[in-house]
Amino acid sequence: MTGRDGGAAGTDPVRLPDNDGGERPDGNTRHVPVMLRRCLDLLAPALERPGAVVVDCTLGLGGHSEALLTRFPGARLVALDRDTEALRLSGERLARFGDRATLVHAVYDELPEVLARLGVPRVQGVLFDLGVSSMQLDEADRGFAYAQDAPLDMRMDQTAGISAAEVLNTYPPGELVRILRAYGEEKQAKRIVGAIVREREKEPFTRSARLVELIRDALPQAAKRTGGNPAKRTFQALRIEVNGELAVLERAIPAAVKALAVGGRVAVLSYHSLEDRLVKQVFAAGAATTAPPGLPVVPERYQPRLKLLTRGAELPTEEEVAENRRAAPARLRGAERIREDV
Repeated sequence: MTGRDGGAAGTDPVRLPDNDGGERPDGNTRHVPVMLRRCLDLLAPALERPGAVVVDCTLGLGGHSEALLTRFPGARLVALDRDTEALRLSGERLARFGDRATLVHAVYDELPEVLARLGVPRVQGVLFDLGVSSMQLDEADRGFAYAQDAPLDMRMDQTAGISAAEVLNTYPPGELVRILRAYGEEKQAKRIVGAIVREREKEPFTRSARLVELIRDALPQAAKRTGGNPAKRTFQALRIEVNGELAVLERAIPAAVKALAVGGRVAVLSYHSLEDRLVKQVFAAGAATTAPPGLPVVPERYQPRLKLLTRGAELPTEEEVAENRRAAPARLRGAERIREDV
């Protein structure tokens, strides 16, 4: 991977370990895939066809991928992740499926290049489960979670790119304010950045607990009484900046739509309004006619390419949230490719 914009992480398939998959990677007992049944149901009409190919663009610990391979025994899986540790653990989990599963070290906006290398011109299904994986949240030394002290890293691919500490310690104040406002929707961005700049002049930031304490001290009492942990929005903004998440997503969703065969389906799980808004815009544009107003008959080239499969964004059930608190902010949207580009 290169830099903050989520560039190439390498597109060579990762070989699955030679075992029967009976052992699960450490921590998989706690990993509950979000809205799993609904995702499978949305994709089912496309994946029940013989020879179907489905892409899991966000492999993580492999829960969604395992379920896809199990429910659709005739399907082939291509799974992407920028996190080498996730690829290793999921490789163990999915080994029993043999050559039906191809794991690739790549960022999901590299989907066109990955499919070209694998000789797959079109796919029948694409799944995105955006945000931070359970493994990344639960491993303290990754620095994603504000509830425990850890090095300020936040890189999903720890082999490349800059860390959250580097962002905090080197970015100009104005750029930090922009990031917190744009990616964290933080109303107190100027106040927080002012405190960060003062503190980094004394000593560079290296660990999360110091940043969390600084944010608590910097915010007025009224801002600390609502919205959960006051560091939540800053940590989200830093994570998005470090991993170039929105820039990657802006490229990845249109690429996924373009990769779909007619009748193919895409499902996207988002976890904050910035992601969901972007997905909504791409799907809405694909489902709209592009014809100039007033035409008595709409030519083929102006017809919609997509059919929306969800009415707005679907939410997890109360039961699922009770079982898996990380499902609470999830928003699911789906679309079907109904026409080729002309």
